[in-house]
Amino acid sequence: MNKMEQLATRIRALKNPTVAGLDTRIEYLPESFVREILPEGIRSFEDAAEAVYQYNVRLVDALCDIVPAVKVQVAYYEMYGPAGMKAFEKTLAYAASKGLLVMADVKRNDIGATAACYANAYIGETAMPEGNRRAFAADFATINPYLGVDGVKPFTDACKENDTGIFVLVKTSNPSSGQLQDMKFEDGRTLYEAVADLVEQWGEETRGESGYSAVGAVVGATYPQQGTALRARMPHAFFLVPGYGAQGATGADIAGCFDANGSGAIVNASRSILCAWKKREGMAFDAAAREEAIRMREDLCACLKAAGKEIK
Repeated sequence: MNKMEQLATRIRALKNPTVAGLDTRIEYLPESFVREILPEGIRSFEDAAEAVYQYNVRLVDALCDIVPAVKVQVAYYEMYGPAGMKAFEKTLAYAASKGLLVMADVKRNDIGATAACYANAYIGETAMPEGNRRAFAADFATINPYLGVDGVKPFTDACKENDTGIFVLVKTSNPSSGQLQDMKFEDGRTLYEAVADLVEQWGEETRGESGYSAVGAVVGATYPQQGTALRARMPHAFFLVPGYGAQGATGADIAGCFDANGSGAIVNASRSILCAWKKREGMAFDAAAREEAIRMREDLCACLKAAGKEIK
């Protein structure tokens, strides 16, 4: 069973197509929590990294029986330097230890040996004198397809060798995505449609029993019509769907990204979960995050049921 099928199985078991995004930064942390773990406050990158990691631990503990996966955006850790990257590594490992599937949101891309190094780091293994070792405990990585197959094949090879997965940027949720992604070719296809067709090809050799391959697609919830069209265009690609919550998309916007069986997609929420405590006065941040995750689950499931795509 490839990782995409494991993800689909976990979603069905929990009746929850939500991935919690741990895009954690110190500005999101309650002052009371910071004082609890760092009485003198955050005075260094090491302090920031420790506070972020401890916050993530509390969130993972609160969410691990509700959501099937977490997505950890590396940029929020890189900005705290080496200490931040250590917090990134520890966050991935802790989430994995709690039974969650783990997505490294790194959007890597390069060619040849360099792409292979990225692939080894996040979804493969690194050769060492005493044997291969995992650098990060990730099941999936996000990648940018701009360099074509030269920049993708090292990742698909790693998927095949390690039973891991990737999500390729196809139609992103940001407002200016159309500046490039909506450009049209002579054959009438847009750039994002051309990438979608390539995603189908790149995943052919890794399709599991369910039909979904190890090569998924990032498809933004903020473009619901395109999401519906891309679901038909990429029947074998699992979708990672950003844009819900803080970016403005609703549960009704994402139904088209799912297949007829209520499968084939997982919806990301980051700030709405990380900062849920700000809208729930007097509630502990981890309890507020859990309550928001439950609310999101019920919203998504209700919208899927209304669209005739109830999770089975």
